[in-house]
Amino acid sequence: MQDAFHMLLYHAFHAQRGFLRSCLGRSGLGAGQPKLLVYLYLHGPCSQRELASYFEIDPAAVCRMLASLEQNGFVERAENETCRRTDRVCLTEQGLAEAKTWQENYLTMDSILLRGFSEQEREQFASFLARACGNFHAKKEDDACGT
Repeated sequence: MQDAFHMLLYHAFHAQRGFLRSCLGRSGLGAGQPKLLVYLYLHGPCSQRELASYFEIDPAAVCRMLASLEQNGFVERAENETCRRTDRVCLTEQGLAEAKTWQENYLTMDSILLRGFSEQEREQFASFLARACGNFHAKKEDDACGT
């Protein structure tokens, strides 16, 4: 019998995390921080709220990651005096260099993940994953976990 989808996803996620962790030691970044740098690299300056929404993580967690990134010289904020959550976060030169390195890491990871897939299969796989995520987003919170 084939593994259940949740186990296949778990194994793929675990393999992905293992690959990315091997890159962390060289960067000095903490887990979760590289994706913020790459987002800023690809999308430009944005708010903390936008980052939290895009990655579907708690705004307080984003705040902690950004504080560390700012302290280590990877990002800077253009402050909004009325609300810190609406500060615009942007990359520094150091952050830009690190984001470019991580973008290459992610492209390498994608290449490994999709090795042997045809272009059509890659498009289908992306479509299937997007639909699966959409299914979870459409699920009502009060109906989660069989309650």
